[in-house]
Amino acid sequence: MKLALRVAYDGTDLRGFARQPACRTVQGEIERCLSELLRTPVRTVGAGRTDRGVHASGQVVSLEAPGGTEPEWVMRRLNRRLAPEIAVCAAAAVPAGFDARFSARSRTYEYRLYRGPAPDPFLDRFALHVPGGLDLRAMRAAARALVGERDFASFCRAGGRPTVRRVCSLSIATPAPARVVFRIRADSFCQQMVRSIAGTLLAVGGGARRPEEAGRILAARSRAAAPPVASPKALHFVAVEYRPDPFAPAGRRAPRGRP
Repeated sequence: MKLALRVAYDGTDLRGFARQPACRTVQGEIERCLSELLRTPVRTVGAGRTDRGVHASGQVVSLEAPGGTEPEWVMRRLNRRLAPEIAVCAAAAVPAGFDARFSARSRTYEYRLYRGPAPDPFLDRFALHVPGGLDLRAMRAAARALVGERDFASFCRAGGRPTVRRVCSLSIATPAPARVVFRIRADSFCQQMVRSIAGTLLAVGGGARRPEEAGRILAARSRAAAPPVASPKALHFVAVEYRPDPFAPAGRRAPRGRP
């Protein structure tokens, strides 16, 4: 049978999501514990591969489990072994064809900032401290150039893979007076794309770049044209969209169709 798990994690002390030999990673820790619990080797598929130091509240993994495995039992047992650094927030049985990566319709990330004269030790593990001012109007103008189907080669780590992506939305919100959140939703992301976009928006907000340069950076299709990537510690993988939602209560799942 196939299971899906929604997973949250503090990525500070982990070497990213994807399994690596001789390194503690999110996927590696989950697979190790699942293999012990289910008494059979387990391999998982993740909705997205987050880098070292990146956090998540909405990562999704899928796996094959022995027939009759109870999702709630798996969630409880995993959390006894993994929490609080890694936690399973929801678990569900899913159709055999479900794949956490390829069934996803979109993915959403947030990049979180906080402002003030001094760093806050209770925020700084999960957000970037910006002591100076930020021109939010200029940042929003720059963000508008990055929405739509574009070639994001200037914002992606070089690797020879396709770099055309469809960004559905990119917003800049202030949920509290000293907080700023970039929220970006796309069909998929290439490596370091969100951190590179965040680095460009921060450069615009701080006055080092003009808003109209975002479009020029995009058109250059060269990583050298963009400012440095922003720190991984403020990046959060917050949601994956599926149709239907595998974690929705029975009878309340979203209908199939276009987003």
